[in-house]
Amino acid sequence: MTVTVKTTGFKDLEAALEQIEKKTTAKATMRRALKTAAQPVADLAQSLAPVGATRALSTSVAVSTKLSKRQRGLHRKMFRNDKAAVEMFVGAGPLSSAHQQEFGNIYQAPQPFLRPAWDAESKATLDRIAEQMWIEIEKTAQRAARRAAKGK
Repeated sequence: MTVTVKTTGFKDLEAALEQIEKKTTAKATMRRALKTAAQPVADLAQSLAPVGATRALSTSVAVSTKLSKRQRGLHRKMFRNDKAAVEMFVGAGPLSSAHQQEFGNIYQAPQPFLRPAWDAESKATLDRIAEQMWIEIEKTAQRAARRAAKGK
């Protein structure tokens, strides 16, 4: 299944990010915006996750820049040539049961929770990313201006 997404206004965002002096500051700005924009997807996935005796699955769903060791290995294989500046992940923690719950197996039917959350929130998430990026860029510019005024 192929999904096509059309976005607008991201060239302006890129130009605004290039105006930030330090690359590390620009990356931190993007990380904050992505985390804020992706949190509603994680919240919905938590509410849709099947609840077992330990409730481990729903509590493990989070927004993070980090992956488990296994996930890192798979990610490196898939995106080894991709030099993405910033990545943010939404998903279950390093639970082997998460994949089984989402997709099922020969012993249990699938109980998807991440895909329905993404399907419900995808358009809104892309809109939030653009909105949050502008908010974070403005905050970063204000901080830089305060820092420059203080330094004089």
